[in-house]
Amino acid sequence: MSKHTGSAVWSGGIKDGKGKLSTQSGALDNTQYGFNSRFEDGPGTNPEELIGAAHAGCFTMALSGKLGEAGMTAQSLDTTATVTLEKQDAGYTITAIHLNLVANIPGANKEAFQAAALDAKQNCPVSKLLKAATITLDARLES
Repeated sequence: MSKHTGSAVWSGGIKDGKGKLSTQSGALDNTQYGFNSRFEDGPGTNPEELIGAAHAGCFTMALSGKLGEAGMTAQSLDTTATVTLEKQDAGYTITAIHLNLVANIPGANKEAFQAAALDAKQNCPVSKLLKAATITLDARLES
């Protein structure tokens, strides 16, 4: 079993308040977040981009393992996860995550690559956690 921590500190109201996020590893260390960075183009981070980074990282690492099982090794796997946050009747909800993958895999079998990408999308731990959202994938091989 593996456990990792992240923390948040907030002061003030929802629109005028300020927060800071930190991670156990120190990758985030009192990193600013707030209403402006979440719903506008203000400085700092927000939970949705962190979820996107976590999902992209988990999916890409899982894909590397699936490719290895299929006898392929990637020269590069470049994944972007776009997280959609929408206001609904019950409040804000993450409704969708789109994974966009560009892979460079010398000698890749296209069908095996697509199967590995689909498997990673469905079975990486973060995808399993986020299954309430619609998760889509575009996986493209570059030569």
